[in-house]
Amino acid sequence: MLEKDKDPMGQAIAEYYKKGHAVKLRVFSSMFYEDNIPVKTLFRDFANMPPLEQKMLGMAEGRVLDVGAGSGCHSLELMKMGREVVAIDISALSVEVMTDRGVDARQVDFFDETFAERFDTIIMAMNGIGIVGRVERLPEFFKRAKLLLNPGGRILLDSSDLKYVFENEDGSFDIDLAAGYYGEVDYAMKYRTVQGDSFDWLYLDFATLQMYANESGFKCEKVADGSHYDYLAMLTLQS
Repeated sequence: MLEKDKDPMGQAIAEYYKKGHAVKLRVFSSMFYEDNIPVKTLFRDFANMPPLEQKMLGMAEGRVLDVGAGSGCHSLELMKMGREVVAIDISALSVEVMTDRGVDARQVDFFDETFAERFDTIIMAMNGIGIVGRVERLPEFFKRAKLLLNPGGRILLDSSDLKYVFENEDGSFDIDLAAGYYGEVDYAMKYRTVQGDSFDWLYLDFATLQMYANESGFKCEKVADGSHYDYLAMLTLQS
């Protein structure tokens, strides 16, 4: 769980919610140059969501679990569609904001086995599968998902194939296979004076996702491709 003094994204979400504006949420990685997240985008409505996210929400059925829900923007849109939604996040600040916005939000880690409710759909928007951190944790992720899904339940997630980072001008790719899976990234964030700890984040190419999903008893289908190496996938629990 994230303590408030170690939660830059939660601080940014809380400030924007209370004041209607926020400064830059800075993002650091050993793999990329410093970047920032415009906090306003974390509060986007359906009309301002990317097409893959819109399609994801439209495919969510029954009782829905929104993992890593942040400000609750996806949960709120699902509620407008008449879905029953539970949102979870490890950030106490984010959960406070979501609760105030009318979302059934819980401060829960997806991997916490004491959280034992059942759902028809799990959504993981904005590369929510990133919480797995490293490829070798995927079997643990799927084992956990099975315990949270009703029979025939589905996971909807979007992710990106980071191979474009290693692309040469001639279209070839320089990927060091001995260095581990290329979609494993380290990140840290800072908001004003609040510095978060470094954390592992995972981007998955579709073939790798499909292989691990199939091995764990899920049917994995690519629903749509995005505009830049990203995609939406649906993983259905097989009986």
